[in-house]
Amino acid sequence: MKNFKKTFAFIFFVLAGIVLGAFIAYLCSGKAYVGWLAWGKELGIQNAAIDLYVIRFNVGLMFNATISQLITIPLALIIYAKTCKSL
Repeated sequence: MKNFKKTFAFIFFVLAGIVLGAFIAYLCSGKAYVGWLAWGKELGIQNAAIDLYVIRFNVGLMFNATISQLITIPLALIIYAKTCKSL
């Protein structure tokens, strides 16, 4: 049970860092002095079609990484390390 708590807390903090970074990027896009926080790149496979004659489906996976996410994810991991020592 102890390992489950640490794993859950780790996933929570990483997802919180990703979402917070995306929100900061959304707020900063188009602003004069903080617009650089919204700069980022998309990586992944946009659309791959698989046709098996009976079944046809599309698969795609895209990651969008911004500067603000590259800042907030390590901050979230530092906060995780400081707060979850006793779990």
